[in-house]
Amino acid sequence: MSSESSITHICCIGAGYVGGPTCAIIALKCPEITVTVVDLSAERINQWNSDNLPIFELGLDEIVKQRRGRNLFFSTDIKKAILESQLIFVCVNTPTKTYGIGKGSAADLRYLESAARMIASIAETNKIVVEKSTVPVRAAESVLDILSANHRSGVRYQVLSNPEFLAEGTAINDLLNPDRVLIGGEQTEAGHAAINALCSVYERWVPHEKIITMNTWSSELSKLAANAFLAQRISSINSMSAICEATGADVSEVSNAIGRDSRIGPKFLTASLGFGGSCFQKDVLNLVYLSGSLNLPEVAAYWQQVIEMNEFQKRRFVNRIISTLFNTVTNKKIALFGFAFKKDTGDTRESASITVCKYLLEEGAKISIYDPQVKVDQILLELKCPSVCADPKQVNDLVTICKDPYEAADKAHCIVICTEWDAFKDYNYSRIYDSMMKPAFIFDGRQLLNYQELLKIGFHVDAIGKKINRSPALRQRADSKP
Repeated sequence: MSSESSITHICCIGAGYVGGPTCAIIALKCPEITVTVVDLSAERINQWNSDNLPIFELGLDEIVKQRRGRNLFFSTDIKKAILESQLIFVCVNTPTKTYGIGKGSAADLRYLESAARMIASIAETNKIVVEKSTVPVRAAESVLDILSANHRSGVRYQVLSNPEFLAEGTAINDLLNPDRVLIGGEQTEAGHAAINALCSVYERWVPHEKIITMNTWSSELSKLAANAFLAQRISSINSMSAICEATGADVSEVSNAIGRDSRIGPKFLTASLGFGGSCFQKDVLNLVYLSGSLNLPEVAAYWQQVIEMNEFQKRRFVNRIISTLFNTVTNKKIALFGFAFKKDTGDTRESASITVCKYLLEEGAKISIYDPQVKVDQILLELKCPSVCADPKQVNDLVTICKDPYEAADKAHCIVICTEWDAFKDYNYSRIYDSMMKPAFIFDGRQLLNYQELLKIGFHVDAIGKKINRSPALRQRADSKP
């Protein structure tokens, strides 16, 4: 098995949100190691080799351009990369199953299995195979079984779990300054040697005390548990936002009060439309499925409620839009600001905007969408998915993608804030107000804007977790505007 000093070539299978940034940082911090990212998609690899990377992350572009062609390579030659490497990261997609047993909750591991079989069919020397993809507990055991059953004579494998803890929008900083790096492996001499080999890579820039080693199963479960706990906090504060709206309490004040408790802390306590992205929902559902398969129905029901609260928040928000707009949005233009699931990323996976659009399309609303990063094709792809809209023609008829926020808001009945892009705070809302239908409404799903300024302009403002009432003086001033 490879030793610490023998890691000179790393292969990464999967050129996505995890594989690309992770390997860019390894190449930056380990210039003596050749890092090759491979993928079956020639289009994606071509994007990585171009000036327009397939993903947007602050700082990523500069790092890739600095190391690409030196010790960082993007290729479709998977065989060559596997043969040359001592350590292989597996960063393939593990989406929630949409078919068969476990539909809607279990992880779909076909791409992970395919990667394992590919490695086994190609490798001619010993390899350390590292799970980077989010996987259910004991997936590493399955990978090792596949590798062992199909290996060539004399080839031995060690399978490690090294889950990623990247937040999109801050992925580069998360990689450069991680809270911790988890590495799980077999508690054997060969397993410890493999763990030490991977540790030696991270120790080029991560302090030793931040690298935590453990058994494989603990590492796999820690990843699911971390995301489930974060999702739980979001659903918890969102449940409070519903109570705040019903009572007149302000969820921002409640969040600040409970976040000052050192036992709780302030992070992930901002009420919003709910969590999105590729990990939170998938990992919580994975935990639900795991609990059910272990005959722990009460545990499964507990975590399922986190998902249900997240969906309730989005449905509740759209219901408020409809009821406020005089109980109908049919043929009314609604400006949607933001389509990415969070700011500083172009990722739309599980974005709350998709669900908001789904419900508004069902009501026959005309939606004009503006997002500073998400491409037109990606927006249309998400909205034309059968689970969102059964008739793609309806999307063509009712949805317009706009090049700027002023175009999106022109003659709109309301603006809906779905992503917390900082730029949204600085628009000329007086200009926007003047171009809109009256009364003009803003529904802030991210607690982003300055409500008092908007009220002075003349907007009716509705925000998650707050009751915002205009004073009589403001109401009279707005009513006197043409």
